[in-house]
Amino acid sequence: MKYPIKYLGQFILMILAIAVLLGLQYQYWLGENGRANYANLLQQIDEQQIINDKQRLDNRVLRADVSDLKTGLQAVEEHARLDLGLIKPGETFVQMSTAATTQSTSVQNANVPDAVESIPEPLTNQQ
Repeated sequence: MKYPIKYLGQFILMILAIAVLLGLQYQYWLGENGRANYANLLQQIDEQQIINDKQRLDNRVLRADVSDLKTGLQAVEEHARLDLGLIKPGETFVQMSTAATTQSTSVQNANVPDAVESIPEPLTNQQ
């Protein structure tokens, strides 16, 4: 059965419409800016958001530390004690150790409490 020429034009137009539709679907699902790329970008955004949140927390801690150092002497003293090992005149430095002692050491030092070390006060120039 032969189709008349009149229907041939419609058939070609229908084939062309289907081809355009398939091309657009390909671009939507698999293209450069398609759905798969969009899902990948959303995942990268979530990962970057986690990194940013951690960085914000670190920045908040650093800002508080800087503010303490600018406004009060307590933070300066704390850093001097912890980082530099400094003590004030008239203070006695006592360091607690968490190291396990052996049986022979504990027998020799029976009268001395375990893991306590006392350092005398620093010498000052008195004139």
